[in-house]
Amino acid sequence: MNFDNIIFQLSVIVVGAAALGTLFLYAKQPIIVAYIAIGFACGPNGLAIIRNTDHIEKIAHFGIILLLFIIGLNLQPLKLVKLFRRTALLTFSTSVFFGGVSFLFAWMLNYDMRGALIFGAAMMFSSTMISLKLIPTTALHHKQTGEVMTSVLLLQDLLAILVLLLITGEMSDFVLVTFAMLVGKFALLCILTFVGVRYVMAPLLTKFDRFQEYTFVATLGWCLLWAEASHLFGLSYEMGAFVAGLSIASCWVAVVIAEHLKPLREFFLILFFFAVGADLDLRLAPRLLLAAIVFGAILVPLKAHIFRFAFQKSGESIELSRELSVRLAQSSEFSLLVVFTALSAGGLSSERAMVIQVVTIVTFILSTYWVVLRYPTPISGNAALRQD
Repeated sequence: MNFDNIIFQLSVIVVGAAALGTLFLYAKQPIIVAYIAIGFACGPNGLAIIRNTDHIEKIAHFGIILLLFIIGLNLQPLKLVKLFRRTALLTFSTSVFFGGVSFLFAWMLNYDMRGALIFGAAMMFSSTMISLKLIPTTALHHKQTGEVMTSVLLLQDLLAILVLLLITGEMSDFVLVTFAMLVGKFALLCILTFVGVRYVMAPLLTKFDRFQEYTFVATLGWCLLWAEASHLFGLSYEMGAFVAGLSIASCWVAVVIAEHLKPLREFFLILFFFAVGADLDLRLAPRLLLAAIVFGAILVPLKAHIFRFAFQKSGESIELSRELSVRLAQSSEFSLLVVFTALSAGGLSSERAMVIQVVTIVTFILSTYWVVLRYPTPISGNAALRQD
């Protein structure tokens, strides 16, 4: 049997996710954890049924792009600009704080200066995937919770790009100048997409609105066009997809397309969480493994506490601050990208990179349980908390 056959691998992932997901639902456990667990079990560090996950990870990335595109379809641009102004200082200050705490932890584990800085950078941000996957669609698109969360995550995305440029050395000696250039590129991307919608997409969608297949493929093509353009600008695919969705948000077709894309998004998100589990390697020195698990367990409540304080200081209500802080309390999938980039640049050993991965996945699992057991989510085992 050809274990590298993509059809075989997708069959293993979907069948395994369905089987273990069924057991988790019977046990009233978060199904996301089942996807991570089946990834670890079937991946190269488990039973090795799937030995190479590189192409699975690339396909799964499409799920994140779709997720941000759908979010953009349901937001109003002017309101988002106001939110950016409110959350900019909060996002920057909390990211620096989490990075500093993580740097000190890495320093205690005898990381060298560069390794400790990379560790700190990897822990600065929250997960777009976990945060947005676990919030009901109604809250994400129509409530203050989803709007504030989205603005924080998008600003973190800009900071994350800056961090990646620092790691690879592809930036000037002036950090503020580089960041200003990133903001300028983002503004140019926004202008081009909105002009394109007004003079190209909107007329086409109006003319051919009777053909659902056309509106579907045209809007999906618009998403991928600007995702790739954003990447060429030195920004992220996700940022381009979000702006593409935001530019179409005023068109009547936006809500319809968002609904049509949901099943496609869910499939690719399964692949993403599978890839997260498949990359996990627990063959670490016991001291490092224990330290990574303990730090991950500490980082989740620490992030929640700091975020809650910061949101209250920015003017949010106590109740909203508490919920937002819990939903943003994990590390980011960006941590895994930092690991890959640092390994490629020779700035991190494979063992120390694995510590970052273990910490990240521990925060994924703990924060998922915390959110699912306490707040409304689409995947809650409690019928009273299950909302989509």
